[in-house]
Amino acid sequence: MPIYEYHCTTCGKDFEKMQSINNDERAIECVYCGRQAERKVSVTSYHLTGSGFYNTDKKAAAPVKRGRVMAGQADCSGLKIQKENAAQMEQYKQEFIEFMVDSKALKFGEFTLKSGRKSPFFMNAGAYETGGQLRKLGEYYARAIHDNYGDDFDVLFGPAYKGIPLSVAAAIAYSELYGREIRYCSNRKEVKDHGDVGILLGSKLKDGDRVVIIEDVTTSGKSIEETFPVVMAQAKVEIRGLMVSLNRMEKGPGGTVSALEEIRANYGFEAHAIITMKDVVEHLYNRPYNGQIYIDDELKASIDEYYKVYGA
Repeated sequence: MPIYEYHCTTCGKDFEKMQSINNDERAIECVYCGRQAERKVSVTSYHLTGSGFYNTDKKAAAPVKRGRVMAGQADCSGLKIQKENAAQMEQYKQEFIEFMVDSKALKFGEFTLKSGRKSPFFMNAGAYETGGQLRKLGEYYARAIHDNYGDDFDVLFGPAYKGIPLSVAAAIAYSELYGREIRYCSNRKEVKDHGDVGILLGSKLKDGDRVVIIEDVTTSGKSIEETFPVVMAQAKVEIRGLMVSLNRMEKGPGGTVSALEEIRANYGFEAHAIITMKDVVEHLYNRPYNGQIYIDDELKASIDEYYKVYGA
């Protein structure tokens, strides 16, 4: 599925959207300001040659003699693909960091966390407010989930409350990007005793379901302690893993490794993040973005001090 570039004439920002090749939608809602954005016409990054491509036709090349790759010889084509994939992933992470900053989901200053820690940065998924922002967020989650888990799951479970819109947005994006219908499921804080009774929203969990849990961020791993028993009490399911948007890279309750690493060890399933705090610092440190330095020397020193105490 191709990725199209759009430009918003109101806020002046560019962004990308993956769409079907049959989609001729030339104007869509800007993911940043909600106004109308126009599709850009970009120069293609590749050129077609060979028989059938009009004035770029070339004569058939002589047969290539193939043999074993000798020691010291590099598989250049494979190496090139790996480098291109790595570059695309880095670009993907950078775009997500900027998207978080633009949406004010990632802030810098002084914040008191649920764990009681005083942090120089804060991530809040509740800051994604518009339809365009949620659509874009769902696409980032869907791509990260697909990269780490493929299609080997049936349900996205979003713990109440912030996980509810995350699971819905990611399920919609997964259907649009990969053509596969994934069910969404969330829990209520209190069991409903009338109408649609029970503790679950969305799809019910069934025996044999493969579940990916989706959250905004994991600091100490306390949230998964609450979520895991809720999910396992509903049916005989397999939890394939956890996906969060930001890995804060802080020590878990054990005090030696990160919360995500502790989750892997304690629960026996994978835990991944779209980006890490290391990615954020590397991308924003003393680098102007939208005319502003978000992480200057002073804030960088505060982050370094924070990680001396809480870093994994």
